[in-house]
Amino acid sequence: MKILMVCLGNVCRSPMAEGILRSKLPDSFTVDSAGITDYHVNEKPDKRAIEVCKKNNIDISKLRGRKFITSDFDEFDIIYVMDHANYSDIIFKAKKEADKKKVKLIMSESPTAVKQSVPDPFYGDIENFEKVFNQLNEACNYIAEKLIKH
Repeated sequence: MKILMVCLGNVCRSPMAEGILRSKLPDSFTVDSAGITDYHVNEKPDKRAIEVCKKNNIDISKLRGRKFITSDFDEFDIIYVMDHANYSDIIFKAKKEADKKKVKLIMSESPTAVKQSVPDPFYGDIENFEKVFNQLNEACNYIAEKLIKH
């Protein structure tokens, strides 16, 4: 099973989601992340994302940003996006209906989520990153539980 996390630039939300979900799944699962834009290709995640994950015993410091490419539809079984804009952008790139069926809002996996979108913390402070971590952690708990059961 291969899972891809996608956000706008691949330096905040999606690398955090990648690290969180990876920490909850056995090694037989592949978890990766990508951005819709190429703004941060080959860059480390945002230092605040690294710091918040590190506080929670997750190391994302070795991850590097990359851009989503259409062949990711063939490579991955599930593509989780962080917000409605990401969803629209990825659906637009889909080549066929089967591609579209792979794309889901990550917070739609959490039955207790109040909002379906994970806010972009990039222009915020460390507290914004902590809130995003908590949101993603909640969703990833449900995702991991569901995937491990199957």
